Amino acid sequence: MTPPDVEIVRADQDTLDAVVDCWVHLAEEQRAYGSDVEGVSNRDAMRATLGAHMVDDGLLVAKSGDSVVGFASFSVQRGALELERTRGTLTNLYVVPSRRGDAIGTALLERVESDLRDRGVSVVLLEAMAQNAAARRFYERAGYEPFRVSYQRSLEVDGSEKNDTHSKEEG
Repeated sequence: MTPPDVEIVRADQDTLDAVVDCWVHLAEEQRAYGSDVEGVSNRDAMRATLGAHMVDDGLLVAKSGDSVVGFASFSVQRGALELERTRGTLTNLYVVPSRRGDAIGTALLERVESDLRDRGVSVVLLEAMAQNAAARRFYERAGYEPFRVSYQRSLEVDGSEKNDTHSKEEG
């Protein structure tokens, strides 16, 4: 249920810059959980990306009065491969820190799911940083389950590490 002082609406040119500002904050917050994505230096690229989502009706904002207090970007997954089910992708969901816990994230997520369902989507995919336990709990409470597991490995060598971690053979 959406808080009484908040409305979920489609983004427009008047709200796009505020959404981009929110995205920059989101990117900077995610760095604490291991994300390599930089916020400020990607502002222009994300303005274009979020603008494309806006044109495709895949950008929602949570507004309280004239202030943007959250946003969600999403799309119907399209590709060269035929799929058994039509999938949607939630690419970003963000609520300003001062309004977290007010059910705005839930309201945005429910609206995204409704919009995707109306577009014929039967399953929604999203990603959360593995170290962001609060985000993982939020999505799990909403009924999301782990689907894929991503792995990463640093290839930077500091001089004390062996570069060959796959072979234990000595030669």
